[in-house]
Amino acid sequence: MKSLAFVALAVAGISWGLGFPTGKLILTQTDSSHMVLLRFAVAALAAAPFALRSPEVRALFKSPVVLLAGVLYGVAFMVQFEGLAHVSVTVAALLVGAMPALIAVSAKVLGEKVSRMSWAGVAAATLGAACIAGKPDGASSPYGVALSIGALFLFLAWLLTLRRAPKAPNAMAIPAVSIIVAAATVLPIAFFMHGPPKLDLTAPVWVAIVAQGVLATLLATAAWQYGAARVGAASAGVFINIEPLIGAACGVLLFGDHLTAALFAGGALIIGGSLLVVLGEKKAALGDVQATVAPSA
Repeated sequence: MKSLAFVALAVAGISWGLGFPTGKLILTQTDSSHMVLLRFAVAALAAAPFALRSPEVRALFKSPVVLLAGVLYGVAFMVQFEGLAHVSVTVAALLVGAMPALIAVSAKVLGEKVSRMSWAGVAAATLGAACIAGKPDGASSPYGVALSIGALFLFLAWLLTLRRAPKAPNAMAIPAVSIIVAAATVLPIAFFMHGPPKLDLTAPVWVAIVAQGVLATLLATAAWQYGAARVGAASAGVFINIEPLIGAACGVLLFGDHLTAALFAGGALIIGGSLLVVLGEKKAALGDVQATVAPSA
């Protein structure tokens, strides 16, 4: 069961990472806020059949926890991309790389067991993301950094809120409902800030928007929620660092970026750290089983 959960978390990280190349294409013809709006509009349309399929699933629209998760998710993306407009890519990548460590610390504070091997994996993956980010180039404003940090805590609140979500009738129910709530949250914010989006975009850009909505939003969210519900928060969090790894790989393969030693080392650390987390989780589970079956003194 946990092996499948780790596969789902890896799929989520890869799918979120696809937001880098598709976003680069979309931003050539629209701004970041409208990109987020169109992304969630497509995701909501794709999620609708799953969210409206039965009375049990539709009842989740009345759940305060699911509603809060959807609002936090939508607002976090709006704040993140608004911040990204005012910071360099290196700073953005560094902040994404700090997320697993932040999740691990919050898990420990909340009383969740985190093995030493998992801590080592979190540290290695975070260092790997820092290597991928490189040296900040000074092209960031305090305003952008503040928004980016704020988005980090909003995503953390979203993750922690999901862990209190009610039992759903199927694996797609909560992701689908929360994405529709997120889309409804993003819509008025984007209109208030920048007005209606431009829709006369080229076909390749619309393909990228659909890919963001279906893969980088609906699939990523569903895969993450499935995996995160079955492993510890710290173990799940390390897979977020697959996102900058995929972004960096796309930069090399698709956009002509140079494969530097730091980039190679960062990728190796992220992959190695993820494997350490998986092994740490399995070791902790084995220890729990042995403690359960051991005879009492």
